[in-house]
Amino acid sequence: MTMSIIKSIWNEIVGFFGITRFLDILKDQDYSTFLTYDGIVALILPIVPLLIFLELFLGFAYKKPQTKVYKVIFLIYLFNRIIGRFIAIGMVAFCIGFLQPYSILETSITWYWFIYSYIVWEFAHFIYHFLAHKVRLFWCLHATHHSPEEMNLSVSHAHFFLEAPYADFIRTSICILMGVNPVMLFTIMFIDGTYGAFIHVGENLVKDARFGFLNKIILTPSHHRVHHARNPLYLDTNYCNLLNIWDRIFGTYQEENINMEIDYGITRQINSGSFIQVYFGEIIHLVKDVTTAPGILNKLRYIFYPPGWSHQKDYMTAKMIRDEYLKTNTN
Repeated sequence: MTMSIIKSIWNEIVGFFGITRFLDILKDQDYSTFLTYDGIVALILPIVPLLIFLELFLGFAYKKPQTKVYKVIFLIYLFNRIIGRFIAIGMVAFCIGFLQPYSILETSITWYWFIYSYIVWEFAHFIYHFLAHKVRLFWCLHATHHSPEEMNLSVSHAHFFLEAPYADFIRTSICILMGVNPVMLFTIMFIDGTYGAFIHVGENLVKDARFGFLNKIILTPSHHRVHHARNPLYLDTNYCNLLNIWDRIFGTYQEENINMEIDYGITRQINSGSFIQVYFGEIIHLVKDVTTAPGILNKLRYIFYPPGWSHQKDYMTAKMIRDEYLKTNTN
């Protein structure tokens, strides 16, 4: 019994660090595998988890430990792992199998189709992410990710367990209908997922996250820090993940103002150290609003209108807060 528990703990640790395949390659002593796609993935997967622990160590060294954030996100990680043992959702596989016959074109695995596929993926990610901020029901799934009031790599693990199926349904459906090859799609998902975790890097590890000239070309951790901020200027901006082309096209692009201190978290006041408030808070809040709302139309509006909307007239959505700020701060 004791050995079984120890083995389970060891498997969880190895799984978290993403080194299972890496250890298998070392065990087989087939080092040429590191030159293959499988080997490259085995080398890249552990990078972000290792950076999380480096960031945590530096936080204590700088006397900025952010313990409240790490505590709640650790509980979220454990909770999602437990839920994941009982719920298996093959959303990506379902969308591919169901929608591929309806794709508008057929692509192959070439460099130019890869560029096309990545642009389509970023568009699909933009749509999912935009809706997650603009539809309150979807915001209930996404708000957990925005609740931490500090930024560090562990925030990439702060997700409500139903957000991934929702996100994968939107992103995979658009990609498959636009003809993205499934093999290409999985490659892009791996690249984008790895980079999507890295852009949550905090100031304990990287102080200036604009990365020089790259800040004009791709979405950097600086852009994503802006996205996680509740400063009026920064609300509902920078939805992209790696290529910020769609933010520029749809007018949601916002660079970091180095003279403005970033204030992380959601606009509604919560106890960000409470697992219940961080994980279930928005759902509980929505249920209360729907229950007390007069009439069926108002109940539906609470579900599908933007967060912050109210049937009473003294409400402020994120867009209204930002627009008001821009009117009075034209510079």
